[in-house]
This record gives sequence, C-alpha cells and structure tokens, in this order.
Amino acid sequence: MNILFVCLGNICRSPLAEGIARHYVSKLGLEANIDSAGTSGWHDGEPPCEGSINVAKKYGIDISSLRSRKISPYQDDSFDVIVAMDKGNVADLLAMGFVRSKIVKLGAFGLKNADVPDPYHYTDGKGFEAVYAMINTGVKNLLAHYFKISIE
Repeated sequence: MNILFVCLGNICRSPLAEGIARHYVSKLGLEANIDSAGTSGWHDGEPPCEGSINVAKKYGIDISSLRSRKISPYQDDSFDVIVAMDKGNVADLLAMGFVRSKIVKLGAFGLKNADVPDPYHYTDGKGFEAVYAMINTGVKNLLAHYFKISIE
C-alpha cells in the first residue's frame, strides 16, 4: 500500500499526517510506503513548521527530517491512495489530472467529512493540538479501513 498525504504547502498538516501514519505503520508492522506533498511549491525543501514539529514531538513522533515538496502528477501517480486534507486540496488534485478514484479526503475517515483546517487559522493558540487530534483520528481510521484492522 502506497499512501500520499497532501495539503497546500506541505509544512503543517500533511507532514503531521505522514509522521503519524509512519508511527502506526511501524508500531503495527504494516507494509506501506508513506509520503507527503503539497499542491503548491511555496515551501519546497523546507522542514515542517515549528508548531507541527513540536506537537508531533509531544506525542513521540519526529518529523523534523521531513522536507516539503510539490506533488507531481508524473512522479506521484504510483500512489494507491492520495489523501487530501481539505476540499480545496481535492479540487487542486483533480485540476492537476490525478485520477478521482485515488483521491480521498482525510475527513471521510471518522471526522464527518470535515476539512482538516490549517492550524494557523485557530485564534486561541491551540491550532496545532486540534489539528493533530483530527489527523490522528483520521489516520487511524484510514489505516484501519485499508488494512482491515482495528487500531486503538
């Protein structure tokens, strides 16, 4: 199973999803290739933002070595599933020519089809915690769905 997580810049949400998914894949001994990318190239080569690195670290996940990259319809077409963080990402992926049947929204997995918001949109300072919780729930449910397992 090859899973690609996608957001806009690949510095907040999708690297968190990649890190969380890799954590569960390793913990459960699953066979999967996990990666992340952004629909824009604004942050190519940059590490995840400090907020994402810190919240992941709080939960024992190190994403500091990840680097942002722009998704490529040519390079990334081999992924079995492309997981978008929000409806805007879905629209961008379709506009880039990705096959609709490969695209899912993370919110469809235990989040009532909600968009995973950019953590910077929160005004109470708890954006990264809230987004981490959403992504963690979505990733667990996504992996349970595709691997036909239960994850506690």
